[in-house]
Amino acid sequence: MIIVKRILVPIDFGQTSAAALNYGVDLARLFGARLHLLHVFGAPTTVRECPVEPFATPPGEIRNQLTGLLSSANQRELRPVCETCFGAPADEILDYAGKHEVDLIVMGTHGREGFAHALLGSVAEMVVRKATCPVVTVHSREGAVVMKEARASWREPAAS
Repeated sequence: MIIVKRILVPIDFGQTSAAALNYGVDLARLFGARLHLLHVFGAPTTVRECPVEPFATPPGEIRNQLTGLLSSANQRELRPVCETCFGAPADEILDYAGKHEVDLIVMGTHGREGFAHALLGSVAEMVVRKATCPVVTVHSREGAVVMKEARASWREPAAS
């Protein structure tokens, strides 16, 4: 039997992380798991990218924004853990998952291919390769239909 007690959803406030959050919420309900939301302030790759202050938005405000992504009912029911950190996104996601004994990571992916993928890399791909727990990747275009079908197929069979 699969036991999922903690689900991590990395949030970058983009469309794909919004889709992943929807999956994460549904899966947290399905398994009765605790939901963890994590925003990583990416380290600048050049001096030119470095802001005057390390955080343009204070981490506390970002944690409030993470909580605000959920309805009041979801906040009460799921009691999400909302955190921020600073560093290379894939490394920080993996580190957080290990430290908090996360059982499942649900994250958005942009689905870049070819030159764009080679140039920009893929945080999701690195997490999938190195995570010690299962990782579900979600494209924003997949929508709720896939989750609805999956939820129907995961229901426990009737007792015979």
